[in-house]
Amino acid sequence: MLTSVLGRQFTRKFASMAPTMHKFDYLVIGGGSGGIASARRAAEFGVKVGLIENSALGGTCVNVGCVPKKIMFNAAMHAEALQYHKDFGFDVAPAPFNWAEVKKKRDAYIQKLNGIYENNLNNSKVEIIRGKAMFVGEKTVEVNGQTYFGEHVLIATGGRPSDPGAPGAEYGINSDGFFELEHLPKRSFVVGAGYIAIEMAGILKTLGSDVTLMIRHEKVLRTFDSLISDVITDELEHIGINMLKNDGFVRATKDDQGTLTVTTKNGHSISGVDCLLFAIGRDPNVELDLDKTGVTLEKGHIKVDAFQNTSAPGVYALGDVCGRALLTPVAIAAGRRLAHRLFDGKTDLKLDYNNIPSVVFSHPPSGSVGLTEREARDKFGDAAVRVYRSSFAPLYYALSERKVKTHMKLVCAGDEQRVVGLHMVGQAVDEMLQGFAVAVKMGATKAQFDDCVAIHPTSAEELVTMR
Repeated sequence: MLTSVLGRQFTRKFASMAPTMHKFDYLVIGGGSGGIASARRAAEFGVKVGLIENSALGGTCVNVGCVPKKIMFNAAMHAEALQYHKDFGFDVAPAPFNWAEVKKKRDAYIQKLNGIYENNLNNSKVEIIRGKAMFVGEKTVEVNGQTYFGEHVLIATGGRPSDPGAPGAEYGINSDGFFELEHLPKRSFVVGAGYIAIEMAGILKTLGSDVTLMIRHEKVLRTFDSLISDVITDELEHIGINMLKNDGFVRATKDDQGTLTVTTKNGHSISGVDCLLFAIGRDPNVELDLDKTGVTLEKGHIKVDAFQNTSAPGVYALGDVCGRALLTPVAIAAGRRLAHRLFDGKTDLKLDYNNIPSVVFSHPPSGSVGLTEREARDKFGDAAVRVYRSSFAPLYYALSERKVKTHMKLVCAGDEQRVVGLHMVGQAVDEMLQGFAVAVKMGATKAQFDDCVAIHPTSAEELVTMR
């Protein structure tokens, strides 16, 4: 009898020491745009939802991506507009730019958004779990010593800037560090040819920094249509960015005053650099002990099918961690569709990854949807593809000496000349793209574009008047 009583006491003691298993219908790992959108949509269907996040809510986009970047782009656009005020009768003296003041207001705005995301999750009755998640079993993770299980588990952990791993790289910053800068650098050295490098180089230059941009090839944005790649490369030089083409980073050294000297493969030595910025790509956040839940990787990213299913039953992934169409609206759209598929009975619902519009907030901005000209020719054959182009100076520059041209291209395929690609560079193309992307998504033809009456005088009218 005594042995039995002691045994029960021993069992109760150690059972109380074991971590509690928290169970959810839907457990979302990652509080970025995709994870939050999917979690909140799932909660609308009455299921129990938990969301795990180790950092600020909103992910890359809200904290160190789209939102603060666009704020800085807008600041740069104001600086750009000042150049044309005199042409329109405003005798405005050049004004100094207060980076610190903009940063203070920008950071406050981001903190406000963080709070809005938290309130929205609370209002949706999504349980927020703070900490780093690591898988400990099938559909089971541990966070701060607590164990969480989900009947369905979504991995939406996003990505992070790639590490250059070169001598002296520790003296530089990445795109996250760009938003920690307290002052406008006097002399910046930017490494990279993708959209992040291009956007940040343009912002720095337009706001007054002396910028050198180093790229490994002859052009920037090489995965985009040649129109965009060619024009943006030229415009970067026109605004005064020093381009080092077909070059590579070798090392950076720091002197006693804290300024840097950057050495390149082609023998260039750029001294007096006070901001070395690496924007050379992004890596997925997959350090989650995925092998313990049966999720496999492909080229470093989580492998998923068209329905966001991973190799592990009941485990899904979306957004940047999957390595395809690294855009916030893509993650949001995929996340909401997944929630409907799992909890709303829409078993065939999935995101169509074709004809996703995208914009680069360069100077000037560029916009694109559909196939590049090269992709269209490879898919349909040269004989089936017809390309229409237009290049013009918008009326905005009618009275100015410096005229920044707008360039547009329509890529059409087949006998019906369906518009399969649309590419633009110029003032306001970022705002005009959305409506035309709907038309491309619907399969509009060149004849249907032509049949739409133009709005005059606008730049957008060129898209329906090309010959």
